[in-house]
Amino acid sequence: MTDKLKTEGKFRYVEAGEGPAIIVLHGLMGALSNFEATFNYFSNNGYKVLIPELPLYSLPLLKTNVKNLTLFLKSFMTHKKINNAILLGNSLGGHIALYFTKHYPEKVTALVLTGSSGLYEKSMGDSFPKRGNYEYIEQKARDVFYDPAVATKEMVDGVYEIVNNRVTVLKTLAIAKSAIRHNMANDLPAITQPTCIIWGKQDAVTPPEVAEDFQKLLPNADLFWIDKCGHAAMMEEPEQFNKFLHDWLIIRKI
Repeated sequence: MTDKLKTEGKFRYVEAGEGPAIIVLHGLMGALSNFEATFNYFSNNGYKVLIPELPLYSLPLLKTNVKNLTLFLKSFMTHKKINNAILLGNSLGGHIALYFTKHYPEKVTALVLTGSSGLYEKSMGDSFPKRGNYEYIEQKARDVFYDPAVATKEMVDGVYEIVNNRVTVLKTLAIAKSAIRHNMANDLPAITQPTCIIWGKQDAVTPPEVAEDFQKLLPNADLFWIDKCGHAAMMEEPEQFNKFLHDWLIIRKI
């Protein structure tokens, strides 16, 4: 999707479609292209879809945290003159969506969470890939998916590059620690926006019980399972993901 990237000041993003805004928030190791099928589907079905590049590796180290990524999202919405939006987040992106909703509830029409962090951060903290070991990183990347073939060489190479650069490693660890500090368990009962939770039954990064906890703690949430699917449902099973989400948006009149 890099050929579609727009650059305006500090913002780099892709955008297509007309209608209610869906802002997609990628994860810690996630590329914008992870959402390509969802971006194309909803931008052709009555929604304006935007995916900003989160400044995971361009913020100063001391500002590399969930709070400042949330402020970046707020400034992006201001830049695009979007007063409220549906926030769709995978992994860290889901965590940012939740934290943003806690602080700016009037700006969030609905939430969509898939493999979201915010409750369970063990995988980010204690199994961070070892520097220099390509095979280990390749295995970790494959473990994210039910079908290991989804972890392409290009994807593995991207993760390998991140973990072998001292600056990006420090910033990745800073975000991981920030995610642990900003556990959302006590905040979720106050988040009343309609929430669509779509989860892979074989998610090994944020296991199924995490999705169940999100549904219990969020007062207005619906949970949908995708079988034979890991941590990134929108990548592994995009058609099923898009159908669940679109049907939900219609039923909820969003």
